Amino acid sequence: MKTETQETIGGSNLARRSFLRYAGIGAASVGLLAATACHKDHPVKLDNGIDIGSGDIGILNFAYTLEQLEAAFYIQVITTPYTGMSNLELSYLTSIRDHEIVHRNFFKAALGANAIVSLTPDFSSINFTGRPSVLGAAKTFEDTGVMAYDGAAYLIQNPDYLILAGKIVSVEARHAAVIRNFLAADSFVGSDVIASNGLNNTASIPQVLAIANTFLKTKVSASAYNYFAS
Repeated sequence: MKTETQETIGGSNLARRSFLRYAGIGAASVGLLAATACHKDHPVKLDNGIDIGSGDIGILNFAYTLEQLEAAFYIQVITTPYTGMSNLELSYLTSIRDHEIVHRNFFKAALGANAIVSLTPDFSSINFTGRPSVLGAAKTFEDTGVMAYDGAAYLIQNPDYLILAGKIVSVEARHAAVIRNFLAADSFVGSDVIASNGLNNTASIPQVLAIANTFLKTKVSASAYNYFAS
């Protein structure tokens, strides 16, 4: 079984330049994030966690938070497959793991010194030996991730980052559809995630972090976005 250190798609052997090619965004554009950031945009270490900061750095650190959490979760799922995992499920969940590792590592590379710290997950509420528990948690992560990108995209100022967010949320939506159909056939467009107008539901940054923090030992806040909590 492959481990994260053996990944060629998302491990440490994948250079920063490769991340930029993968995302379809130029090195110069990503470099602007570090070059033009104001001090107030930087993440802030707190006694009991970390604040993501504000501006585009804050939004990208918000995404980086979610991708760290998802990558850690799927790495654990593939390292310790649940009882009765089918070959199809193993194949799809492995692909999802690889995607999340790439997403996580891309944000880390793009943010550089502006990235928040590596977060410590808390998966104590998940029974990794049980299919319902694992897929239920995966559904929460994927549905929340899609709502998070959709809910925060309008706050992005740099159009290059908006394009990047669109590319990533498209992948996350595909993940969500697969996980939902593993749990229940034809549930990928359930009314709990797709509104009657045919648009995906959204969630604010504080709403998303409230969910994410239940799976994190390192708590993450977004003081610059508390206004958007409801």
